[in-house]
This record gives sequence, C-alpha cells and structure tokens, in this order.
Amino acid sequence: MQTKPWKVMSSIALASTLLLIAGCTSDKKVAKEEKTSEQKQQVSKDVTNASVTVPVTDYTFDTAGNMFAYAEFELSGEPLVEGLGLDLDVLDPKKLDSPTKFDYTAGIESYEYSEEAMYEVVEKSGLGLHLINGPVVKELAEKQGKESDELLGERFYKLADAVGYPREEIHRNMFPTFIEYAKGDPHYIQKVDTSNYASGEENTYVPQYQVNFKSLRWDRNKMDKVLNPAAYGGTFLKQALWAGDFMGGFHTVDGDEELEGETPTDDHDENIALGVSSADGMQGAILVEEIWNKLNYVRNHLFYNANDKRLIPASVGSQYDPSKGYVYLPHTIQVKEDGNTDVPNAESLKVTDARSILTDQWLMLWPSSEFFGTTDQRPENKNVAPSFRALFDSDPYPAAPNVNLDNNAGNDVTVNDPYSVNRDVLLHVFKNIDAMHFNEKEGAFVAEHNGKEQGNYVDTFNAGYTIESLRIFQRAIDGLPVGYANSEDAEGLNTAEGKRAIELITKQADFIIDKLMTDSGLVAKGYTFGKGADEETTLNAQLGAVRGLTAAYLATKDEKYRNAARTVYQAMDEKLWDSKAKAYETVKGEMKYDAFTAGGVSAVLRAAINNLSNIEGDEKQPEALEVETIISRYVDFYETVIDGPDLKQGMQASEFWDTGDFYIEGDKSGNTDGDQVPQTQAGHGKYGVAPVLVPVEVKK
Repeated sequence: MQTKPWKVMSSIALASTLLLIAGCTSDKKVAKEEKTSEQKQQVSKDVTNASVTVPVTDYTFDTAGNMFAYAEFELSGEPLVEGLGLDLDVLDPKKLDSPTKFDYTAGIESYEYSEEAMYEVVEKSGLGLHLINGPVVKELAEKQGKESDELLGERFYKLADAVGYPREEIHRNMFPTFIEYAKGDPHYIQKVDTSNYASGEENTYVPQYQVNFKSLRWDRNKMDKVLNPAAYGGTFLKQALWAGDFMGGFHTVDGDEELEGETPTDDHDENIALGVSSADGMQGAILVEEIWNKLNYVRNHLFYNANDKRLIPASVGSQYDPSKGYVYLPHTIQVKEDGNTDVPNAESLKVTDARSILTDQWLMLWPSSEFFGTTDQRPENKNVAPSFRALFDSDPYPAAPNVNLDNNAGNDVTVNDPYSVNRDVLLHVFKNIDAMHFNEKEGAFVAEHNGKEQGNYVDTFNAGYTIESLRIFQRAIDGLPVGYANSEDAEGLNTAEGKRAIELITKQADFIIDKLMTDSGLVAKGYTFGKGADEETTLNAQLGAVRGLTAAYLATKDEKYRNAARTVYQAMDEKLWDSKAKAYETVKGEMKYDAFTAGGVSAVLRAAINNLSNIEGDEKQPEALEVETIISRYVDFYETVIDGPDLKQGMQASEFWDTGDFYIEGDKSGNTDGDQVPQTQAGHGKYGVAPVLVPVEVKK
C-alpha cells in the first residue's frame, strides 16, 4: 500500500465534511503515533493477580459515573506523577511499566484512558444531541442567514485558524455533542474500520478510524435519552479539565513549540497561536465550542421552576434569590428526538423526576467552577493565564460585557458569551446547594430536595464530594488557580460567595468528624436526622469522607481535617483492603465496583500520596500512609480492578493505541502490547466495544 503523509486528507467540500462534523487529535496522539516508526515489540505483561476473577456484570454505559471516574483518572495521571518529580518526556507507551510500573500505570494508562473516553462520548458515539443544533450555532446561523451546518463548518475553520491548525486536516464524520444522554450501550454497531490509512515503518500503520469516526457510532435505540445533570455535568467536567489543559498556553506556528505566554495579545504575532500545540489547541477549541453551546442550552431550557412546575430559562445568576422561589436543575428530563438520525435534536422535553439530587448539583458545581477559572475576565483577578484572556477576547470567543465584570450585581445582564452564561449556571447551582440541600441546624448536606422541602438523609459519599466541589468553587470565585493547579497558593479576592463556601465546607467536615466517624476509624454510610448514623460502613463512604476531609484541609489549612482524613484512610486500608484479591471490599463480603467507586478510589489514593502521607512532624507514622505503600495500592488496584486479569475481565473494556496497543500489519491478535486490555475492535461484542468503564465484581 502506498505510504501516505500522516495527516493528509482529501479536500471534501466543507458542508459535506461537516454534516457529521469534523474533529482532530491531540498532539499527544500525534507524537505517539509518529513514534511508531520503530515496530512495537510484542511483550507479555505479567498478570500479577491470577488468584481472582473480575467478570463484567453489566455493559450499560453510565455517563455520570464514567465521566466522573475519568476526571479523577486524569488528575491521578500525568499531573500526579509530574508533581512527584517525573519528567513526562520519559513516558513511552511502547515501554510497558517503564520507568516504573506506577509511572506507566498513572502517566500512560490512567491519563490516556481518561482522554480517550471523553472523545468517545463527545465526538464519536452519538450519545446526545448534535452540535449542529446547539443554541449558539443556531443563533449565529440565523443572524447570518445561513444553515446551521454551514455556520458550524465556518466556526471550525475559524477555530482552526486561531490555533494554527491546517483546515484540510480536520477529521471527518465526527459527532460533536452539545449535551449528552444519561446512559447507552458502548458496543459498536458496525465493523470498526481498522484498514490502513497511513503506513509507518516496519509494518506499523494508522487505522482509518483515527481520521474518520463514522464506524464508531453506538446504537441510538439503546440510549437512555434522558438529560440528567450528573451525566451532562460529569461530561462537562471532563471537557472543562481538558480544555483548561489544552488552552493553558500558546505555541509557535512554525515550530509548534509550547509557550507559557506573557500577555493576552501574544497571539497577535503571526507566529504565535492559541493552545499549547496546534493539535491540542484544535481539540481544546472544539471542547470550548461544545461547552459554550451546552451552557446556553442548560441555562435557557433545563432549569425548573418549583412554583409553576415547568421548565424556564434561568435568570442572571448574581441576582437569583432562592428565597423567592427555587429555580433549579431537576433530576431527569426525557427527550423526544426530532427523528433526524444523522444530526438529532430535541423535539420536546418532559420533566420525569423533578427532585433536586445532591449528586446532580455537585457534578454541575465542580465543572462550572473549573470553566469559570478559564473564562474569568474580571480585571481584579491577576491569576488568569494570558492564553485564557486571549481565548475570550472576542476572537474566537466573545468577551463578556463590562457590566458583568464589575462588582455591581445590580447591573448584570443576560447574554450568551461563555463567561456570562457559565456564571449564571454556576451561581444558580451554588445558591441552590446552599438553600435546598444544606441543613443549617444540622450542619450537613441532604441527599435530595423535592422542590418544596429538604429530605433528612446525609449520604457520606456525596456530602464529601460536595465539599470538594465547593473547594473548587471557592477557588474559582475568589480568583485562585483551578484545573491541575487547584492546590497552589495565591492571593484571592475574598468574595462573599467564597466566604460562604468556606463556612459550608467547615460545617460539613465537622459533621463528618462528629456524627459519622465510628470508633473503628471508619465512617458510616450515611446519617438520618432524628435517628443517627447508619450501622453500615461502605467503601464509598470512606472515599467520600477522605475526599471531603482532605478538601476541607486544603481549603482551611486546619490540621484537624488532615488528621481525620488520615484516620479514615488508615482504617479503610487496614479493614477493607483484601491483600489476596488486591482490591478493597466495597461492602462486607463483596467487591462490586461501578465507575463512581473506581473514580473515588483513584482520587483517594492521589490525595493520600499528595496530602495525607507520613511527613516529619506527624505524631503517628502508620505503614498504610507510607508513600511506597500507597503507590503499591494504586498499582495493585489498577492491575486487578481496572485492567483485570485477562482480556475479557476488568473495568476498562478496551484501549486505544495511546496506551500501547499499536496497529501492525498482519497482526490479528487485537492486543499487540500483550496486556490484559484488548484493542477497540477486538473488545467484548461482535464489533468490539468503546474504551470505557463497565461494572465488575472481584471474586477470589
């Protein structure tokens, strides 16, 4: 076969190319794929835990759980190992378990699994409504007298120009979503096109499906066409974290060299473009385009008026007063599609569960806080990266009006720019968490509110994660770094909202210590007002408590929260870790994992390494909190639960070549790196399965 230049594509007319819109790869992919000039040597990765089986229990894709888990996997990936001193340049997907097994597991597997799963949802699967129908796209098209597909095609060209990405290299048959559904079946519905698109040396090649996503769709008939805040919020979290990473700098056009950036006008130089690289910049810009449309749809269509019992547009967030009537995001909205299977849109929306659920609310608070840190244009905030200012300076994304950037809430206006619409959503959600879910008398967050009154149950996992989400909110609203730099010190703005967030954090953390911790050091699953704490102690409860208490420590610098988190972590390690299975018991006598649990484990192990591990001055120095012990738990847990003992077991259903499974002419194994995770087309099912997480049970 003729060897073609790597990214060359045929010059198809714009409208036809973007009917099912085009996309791009990140520079990480480009770099890794170009490294395949040396043939991937087949290796056999030793199975370190053959004493268990880890069968899949269900193939339903849970969007909220997966996107939450992969957000934690991302933070427990490159940022973790780099923070521990690893030079990321030494990581190579061809070199399994190098420079150490932990480095490879975190820096390659955890991080790249996270990235690819996001692309599956927002670019490939079709699990939601198509960006051609996004509210901003439709509004711009109407103003310019164009069809939406033409307008979106022009938007992609504009974004490509802004990041220095060649227009002709935009991918084909992408399915960008502006909002995502709650569940789906991740099996592919046709043969994945793994034919040779571009040959490398020594029989390696790039498959067609990397540049043309048409064969990667999921079955629309098996999608749960429900809009749930935890699902589209969890996806928003993935998008916001990666967009912040990709757009957190500039790069040179001629050499694609990353530049930190000195001023918001650096990109006015013809040789400097937005994004940390051309390809990453393109991907980051697409993510922002999706987020921008998502937020406008959420604000304008998905809020619920508890008094009138109907969906209404949300008002200006800074002026919203919950005491005058709740306007909030309901738990489930059923979508009736318009019948267009290529670029589906919603024909009608029906609220099927009007409750406010705490999981939904914190999974919207966290990403909108992250995105606030990216879009923040307030002049008094000196901690915003110059590249972020450049991104939202009216080219390629509109700037916020000055009235929305001053300290006077009374003059704020409803507009659709990314900063303003995100702030409206952010402040509605924050105020609703406070007004609807926080019980001031008890000092804790309740799991649900029916629109009229609070429930009386505190779920430990969700209460703990609400603390973490409030921590990110406080940092964002006070102008402190978020994203990968979410623990760095800086001078804050001391806003009223930030001060209230700290109050809520401390009260809930104190509740965990005073009402949920047991004599064993473990915490109860939950607490019912008037009755007391549950007798059951689940793994999820420990994960939520450690995450929340660690967040309280980071937000307040009060050592009592760190000490309490260390106590719970030590008890979790000593009482729930099964040394034979190399996994934690999830409830007594069982080890059943879903994506929320897997994400929580990843997060807590990261928190233990970074914030809770033994340091000089700690009165107690338990073995469980030695860094080496925590790292061993990380590797063992990943090996057992995520990758599993063989190709048909473990939570990670398949993998892309970012984690070492390169394509080699003549190799039909579907597993060229010899590990326990198959290539996408060789995964579970007739045509393979997407690289996502599925529930499993660990059995000895």
